[in-house]
Amino acid sequence: MEMIKFFINLKMKLYRCFKILFFLLSLSLVDATELEIGNKMPKVNHPLDEISGKQITLNEIKGKNGTLITFSCNTCPWVIRWEDRYVEIASSYLKRDIGMIVINSNVARFNGDDSLHKMKKHAKEKNYNFPYAQDPNAKLAYSFGATKTPHVYLFDNKDNLVYRGAIDDNARNKSNVEEAFLINALDQMLAGERITKSVSKALGCSIKF
Repeated sequence: MEMIKFFINLKMKLYRCFKILFFLLSLSLVDATELEIGNKMPKVNHPLDEISGKQITLNEIKGKNGTLITFSCNTCPWVIRWEDRYVEIASSYLKRDIGMIVINSNVARFNGDDSLHKMKKHAKEKNYNFPYAQDPNAKLAYSFGATKTPHVYLFDNKDNLVYRGAIDDNARNKSNVEEAFLINALDQMLAGERITKSVSKALGCSIKF
C-alpha cells in the first residue's frame, strides 16, 4: 500500500512539473516570435469582438498615416496607471489620421474581469475614445508576440512596425515622465524622421492566455 501511495504521489509531482515546464515553454515561444522593427503588421483576418457589440478587424481601424495597437485589459495595475495616456494620445493623434485600437487578449478571464460587459463598463468609466475589443483565442496576441498589458505596437502608413514596447518611462506619474517613448515615435514618424528609440521594454501584467 505504501508503495502504491509513493507512485501516486510521484506521478502527481511529475504531472505538476510538466505543467510548469509547458507553461514556461509557451512563454518562451511567445517571446521568440515577437515582431521585430520593420516587420509587417500580421495579416490576420481575425474578427475582434468590440464593446459596441460589433465585430471589427485591424484592416478597418488602420489610419491613413499609421496604426497604433495596444494590448491591454481592465484590471492590471500597470494599465490603470497608464490608461489616462491612452485617452490623451487618442485625442491628439486620431485627428492626425492615426488609427488606434486597444485589444484585450486575456482569454482566461473573458468570463470574469475581462468580459465584454465589464470592458464596456470600464471603457465608459475611463472615457475611452477609441475602439476596445476582445481578441478571441488570443490569435492577435500570439501573432504579434505580445506578452504584457500594456504592450504597444506602432505601424507606419505602409504597415511596417516602427515602435514597440511601453508608453513612456513612468507609469506612476505622467508629470514625472522623462522620455515619452510612444509620443516621440508618433511625432518622429509623422514628421518623416528617424525614430530615435524604436524599442523599449514593455512593463505590465502577463497576458492571461
